Amino acid sequence: MKRMIFATGNAGKMKEIRMIMEGTGYEVISMKEAGVDIEIEENGSTYEENAMIKAKVVAAITGDTVLADDSGLEIDYLNKEPGVQSARYLGEDTPYAIKNASLISRLEGVPDEQRTARFVCAIAAVLPDGRELTTRATIEGRIGYEEKGNHGFGYDPIFYVPEFGKTTAELTEEEKNQVSHRGKALELMKKELNRTI
Repeated sequence: MKRMIFATGNAGKMKEIRMIMEGTGYEVISMKEAGVDIEIEENGSTYEENAMIKAKVVAAITGDTVLADDSGLEIDYLNKEPGVQSARYLGEDTPYAIKNASLISRLEGVPDEQRTARFVCAIAAVLPDGRELTTRATIEGRIGYEEKGNHGFGYDPIFYVPEFGKTTAELTEEEKNQVSHRGKALELMKKELNRTI
């Protein structure tokens, strides 16, 4: 079986990715499992640029098919913050409970209809022959008033999805993979990869 490396060290993300990429004929492994242990500076100005930076670095080291993602939370009322800086908002090592509390307090007194937000995910792929592919998807919702749920990670506990009536941290894995920005972007990438094989 051919292997595909996903440029992340996030175990929660890897679990999600493996579920979605099942049936592609690839064994999906993380950077760590591929023996790549480096810090990659994401200094792009878009999600696509950041994802491609990671994919290119790992592909140059391994020669394998490499996928990488960059995602973020955009809150309309806060001029689309934290956006591309989502992982680095308030500092990279700051716990998400603190980041989430900060965003909720910045929206204090803001009514539901103005709390609109979306998760954005871009996936980049670099193939062994040098071809590059990117896909992007979003999930629309709004920011809740408190953290709810203990599935997922990051900003999931404050991101409320009206169609389910719960946050992304309260969704089951199956529900989340159906609607999540990463799930949708990965499904699009799966189609792209099937076309190129």
